[in-house]
Amino acid sequence: MFFDNDNTAENHFKPPNHYFFKKKKNKSLTASGIRYQLDVFKNESGGSRILSIWDQTIQTGEPPEGFLYGTEYTREEIDRALQSQAPLEIVPTTDENGHGTAMASTAAGSMLDQGLTFRGAAPEAEIAVVKLKSAKRYLREYYLVAEEAEAYQENDIMQAVRYLEGMAIVFKRPVVIVLGIGTNMGDHAGNSPLGAYLDKIAAKRSRAVIVCGGNEGDKEHHYSGAMPEEIELRVEENTKGFTMELWGNRVDIFSVSLRTPGGEVVSGIDFRGGVDHYDSFLFDKTQIYTGLSLIEKRSGNELIFFRFLNPTPGIWTITVSPAAQENIRGSGRFHLWLPVTEFIDGGVRFLEPDPNVTLTEPSNAQRVITVSTYNGMTGSWFAESGRGFASDGMIKPDFAAPGVQVATILGNQTGASMAAALTAGCVAQFMEWSIVDGYAPFGESRTVKSQFIRGAVRENNIIYPDERWGFGKLNVSRTFELLART
Repeated sequence: MFFDNDNTAENHFKPPNHYFFKKKKNKSLTASGIRYQLDVFKNESGGSRILSIWDQTIQTGEPPEGFLYGTEYTREEIDRALQSQAPLEIVPTTDENGHGTAMASTAAGSMLDQGLTFRGAAPEAEIAVVKLKSAKRYLREYYLVAEEAEAYQENDIMQAVRYLEGMAIVFKRPVVIVLGIGTNMGDHAGNSPLGAYLDKIAAKRSRAVIVCGGNEGDKEHHYSGAMPEEIELRVEENTKGFTMELWGNRVDIFSVSLRTPGGEVVSGIDFRGGVDHYDSFLFDKTQIYTGLSLIEKRSGNELIFFRFLNPTPGIWTITVSPAAQENIRGSGRFHLWLPVTEFIDGGVRFLEPDPNVTLTEPSNAQRVITVSTYNGMTGSWFAESGRGFASDGMIKPDFAAPGVQVATILGNQTGASMAAALTAGCVAQFMEWSIVDGYAPFGESRTVKSQFIRGAVRENNIIYPDERWGFGKLNVSRTFELLART
């Protein structure tokens, strides 16, 4: 999925100003929509527990009040559709890939029919859904996103969050927002517009925001080092292109050299003159664009952006050095991130990757509840799960939740989104106890996070906080047990 991030600076590189994301008692969900006709989302009387659906992809109906695009479907319209023999003729929104439906059922599904029992984590919660529209084609082409990948824009995600958090005012009840989305673009310290906006929402009373940590932990898409350093990057056959970001600190100024698998070299790309670089090679068709934001305006750190088009397969070598000896003023440390796996049309990986600092954005936002993934059946770590900490050392994830072979109405599913969905259902139950029942009426994400951290299960042989487990394994029963003692 992708979000808008105007990370440009005057006289420095100016790619299209967007980031991409792949797909992350009132519950709110954003992702690929929902199959609202399923019994798992109905109440005992047969009506829908879905309060509303905003489908950003349908432009033929009325958008929500205060928004300019998409179509909103109310619970009354959904109930009318459910009574019809052709519900999609009345409410034509659906979930083509099942991602949103699976998350919603795990978080808030409930069904008891003809001996079939299914219960999500918060089975009586009401649901609001946003189906995000796809990213614009020219942006997908610029960032070389694989054709089959689902990608969404940051500005659309932010609009979705604004719509969902408004439910707290319209329906006068707490709202839990869960995002099963993630990107490797950004500084991995929560300094994106979406991260900042989620922090703002999470700080409000009666709101909680849960973000999955992604599945990039074992994908070999992150490298960390200190200049001067050589990094080897393997590009597989039939890779059409890819982008990459280098993030340094706000003191050091970097120079970059590139060596192709055939031995051709682009040496000493020095950005102190404020000029972007376009390079091609004599013996192959590779084209490389390299641009700099010396002071990226949200983080204040240095960002170098790479765009490889038609890269030659084999081992590429990237050398990161100080632009001049006097420019070594800080630690010299830097991070390199490749896109998330789904966005690369082909195979690209670092030969000596760092599995840490692989939580996808916006899960590194400070106030949101960030979860990593483990196997709830065995208690073991899920190798694909993103790992902390944030690039600035902030403690992320907050804790780990089960995400392997999790029951959904579409069958068992595995991944970071499932861990986030389960956590969101648990948070909804906690918000009902604290706010609706009045035991802690001023609750928000920070309050819930702190209580869940207190109740998390910790092993004796692990030092917490931990890059994989955060402060431990989610255990809501233990959280309530500790609350009962106070």
